[in-house]
This record gives sequence, C-alpha cells and structure tokens, in this order.
Amino acid sequence: MTIDSGTPKNATSPSRDPLQRLRDMREQSLVGGGEKRIAGQHAKGKMTARERIDFLVDEGSFTELDRFVTHRCTDFGMEDQKILGDGVVTGHARIDGRPVYLFSQDFTVFGGSLSETHAEKICKIMDLALKVGVPVIGLNDSGGARIQEGVQSLGGYAEIFWRNTQASGVIPQLSGILGPCAGGAVYSPALTDFVAMVEGNSYMHITGPDVVKTVTHEEVTSEDLGGASVHNSKSGVAHFATSDDKSCLLLLRKLLSYLPLNNAEEPPFVETDDPSDREDEALDSIVPADPQKPYDMTKVIDRIVDEGSWMEVQEGWARNMLIGFARLGGRVVGIVANQPAVLAGCLDIDASEKGARFIRFCDAFNIPIVTFEDVPGFLPGTVQEHMGIIRRGAKLLYAYCEATVPLLTVITRKAYGGAYDVMASKHIRADVNIAWPGAMVAVMGAAGAAKIIHRREIQESSDPAATEKQRADEYDATFNNPYRAAARGFVDDVIEASKTRPYLIRSLELLRTKNENRPVRKHGNIPL
Repeated sequence: MTIDSGTPKNATSPSRDPLQRLRDMREQSLVGGGEKRIAGQHAKGKMTARERIDFLVDEGSFTELDRFVTHRCTDFGMEDQKILGDGVVTGHARIDGRPVYLFSQDFTVFGGSLSETHAEKICKIMDLALKVGVPVIGLNDSGGARIQEGVQSLGGYAEIFWRNTQASGVIPQLSGILGPCAGGAVYSPALTDFVAMVEGNSYMHITGPDVVKTVTHEEVTSEDLGGASVHNSKSGVAHFATSDDKSCLLLLRKLLSYLPLNNAEEPPFVETDDPSDREDEALDSIVPADPQKPYDMTKVIDRIVDEGSWMEVQEGWARNMLIGFARLGGRVVGIVANQPAVLAGCLDIDASEKGARFIRFCDAFNIPIVTFEDVPGFLPGTVQEHMGIIRRGAKLLYAYCEATVPLLTVITRKAYGGAYDVMASKHIRADVNIAWPGAMVAVMGAAGAAKIIHRREIQESSDPAATEKQRADEYDATFNNPYRAAARGFVDDVIEASKTRPYLIRSLELLRTKNENRPVRKHGNIPL
C-alpha cells in the first residue's frame, strides 16, 4: 500500500472532508506493508510491530508519534513506493504505570530497512527520552540499511549510535531482537544496556552467510552465525534468550521493574512479605566441608534475597560468574557472584568482562552491588594469558574500584590471591565485608603454599609426603580462615551464614545515604 504526497492511494485528490481524510490516513497507517505481508509475518511465528507494542505496554497507554512520515528517496522508482510510517512505529507509553519511549521496526515495510526518515523517527524519541529522563526500548526486526538510499541510510545509523552513546549511563536502554539485525544495525543494540533475543527467529551478525562464504569459504547459516544461542552462550553479545516474541516482551517488562527511570533516581521499591529478619539455617551447611567440592551459588542467592526476586542476567555465558538483579527488603540490588559449580569459580576473561559491564551498569543507575565470593584465583594457562587475561581481567578490578554505589561483600568460602583483591575487597573501598566461618582468605591454598614456602625442607625430608602434609596442615590452620583478615579489619565481621540476609538488609538501609567524592576528571581510561 502506498501513498502520494499524503493522499490515500484510492483518492485522486484530498478529501473535501478534513476529518474523513485524517481517519482514512490513520487507518492506512495501521496496516503497514499490507495484509499479505502481515500474514507472512504471522506465518513465521512473529508478531507485527504494532502487536508487539500493544503486548509490551500497559493497555491503552501508547501514544504514537510521526505516523504520517514517509521516505524522501526518488531513486530506483522509490518515489512510487511510499508507506505511512516508513517501516517503524515510534512513540511513548507506560509499563507498570511508568513512562517509556519506544520504537518497533516493521518488517512488513521494506523489510524493516532503515532509511533516513526511519532513523529520524528513532532519533526523535531517543532525544525526547533523554530530555524527559525515561528509558528507551527498541524492538528490532530489520533487514538493515535501505540500499536504495545509500549514504543517507548509513548516516541515519550513525545518528542513532551517537544518541545511544549520549544516553548511556543516563537512561536505561533495552533492546529486543525479534527478527534479523545485520550489518551496521547490530551496533545500536550492542551500545544499549541489555539485549534480549528470540530463539529461531532472530539473529545478529556483522556480515551475512553469503559474504562469509565469499571471503572465508565457510558455509554457515544465519542461526549458526549469530542466532540467539550463539550470542547467549558463546559471544556474550546478548543477555537473554526467549522462546518467542511474547516471552521476550514479558521479559523486558520484568527487567524494567528493577531499573530506575534515569540515573538521578533510585530503583523502584517493592513491598515484600519476606521478613527482613528471616534467618535460614540451611545456609549454615550449604557449603561443603571439603574445599574441593563444588556447590551451586544460585541456591545461596535464592535463600538470601527476597523470595522469588532473583533475575539472572547472561545465564548461558561465562557461567563461572553469576550476575543479576534481586531485592533485599524490597530494595533492588545487583548481584555479582563466583559460581563454584563451573570452573571452580575461577575468574577468566569472559567472567571478568561479564562482571565488569554489569557492575558499571549498576553503578551508573544507583543500584547497590552485593558480591558473593568463592574464588580460588584467576584461571591459569597459555590460552588465557595469550588472549589478554591481564588487560581484560583488569576490567573487573577497574569496575569495582570505580563504583561509588554501596558495595557489600560476602565471602562464602575461598578468597585467594589477586582475585581476593578484585572481588570487592575492603582494599578497593567496599563498604561492608563479611565472611562465613568456613571462609579461607589467603594468598593461595594450603597445599600450594606449603610446596613453595617449605620446598627445600620437603625435598630434603626422609618422608617428603608426610612433611608436605604437615606443613600444609600448619598453613591451613594458621592462614586458611577468615580471622587473620578480620584481625586487620579487612573483614568487618565473621557471621553465621544463616544470619546473612538480615545483616545485608540492615547494612543496605544504613548505606542509603552513602556519598563518595572522587577526583574531577573527564573520564578514566578503563583497559578496554
């Protein structure tokens, strides 16, 4: 369906009745690329751009902007192919009563491709969101740049990227990938705070399968190149994977419930029936007595936070590090935790980058950070060293050192070596550091330490194994506990694990008025 100079296609001249003309054009704008293309969208298991908005936002709250915009291209016969809205629906609405701006790309109109005017519509709502101080949600379903427009389309992408960057750390930016997102288009979601993808129907890649085959001679599908499973388990580009459009949109609603409208506000408080003074005796035995045995840190988190409030982020990527949102006494917190069930909870490159970016998001949006620590150190090996664990692991350290929100740390078991320093230790200005009775705060494990400290004695002993064990036991008794650190004030208290929840809630309440000044500077130089 096309229009000519704002006149409906079935009219040879503007209607003599202005009201009827308005109604006709509004009705025309609702059908996008037409009923046939809408049916094609549904046949793929996908919702239309407008259906997505209606499902995402509070009923009746959406106000559309720029529904009568059309492209300006006159090449390749495009002057005869104008569709109201030009392939993207933009406006503002409410989610759980809170305001948001959003855009939803319409794949039924030129494959959702981005033209100069398409980009201008998106830029307008981004500018308004930044001015008003409310989140922006982008629902992406686009074949990429509109080739017929050439550099104008590319310029449109750059305008969006620039605004993504200006809004970063000021208002939350959420992206839903509900179809193709290829070429330069991928960089806008990459610049936003969270990316959710739909399994089977969405993909993100810089170059498509045809280009890959031409350049590298690899044969690969879009799904294998940049599908939801790839970006949620291998690349770390995405934060969530869902089964269909509706589950993706519901997830975005839930995620928004943990976030403030902007960086000058606090996250929304939610009343809870879970008592603030609740103690959980199961926590006293949840960590195995054998330090070599793994356990699931998510079970620790679930037992401490408000019931049902734990929302994990990037669950499938860098699984030795856990990140996510929860509530304690109704207040939103960001959780960062080592996962002993995967790689013994070691820090590696992916885990460091995963944690660092999440910490910086929380710090930007006034979300206190609670760290659950059980870390034997950084993952050793040539692969990690050659890929830059020094530089890339330093990102996690930088993020913690830079943060000024309340920082609370719970050492559940191991806190070894440089990783102890990195994981929100007192030395890098964490506010509250507590340990459980079985915590081990030391340079390294007892066996390794004994071999280094008493190497000559062990070598010269008539029974090296017995001597090594004796020295290891001595080191274990002397250093592998939380009390050496507590004696120096590096750990504020050693508490029973069952009392962790009330301790954290009391601390968070006290830290609400935390105010920390840092040196004036343009920005730091994080080791990117």
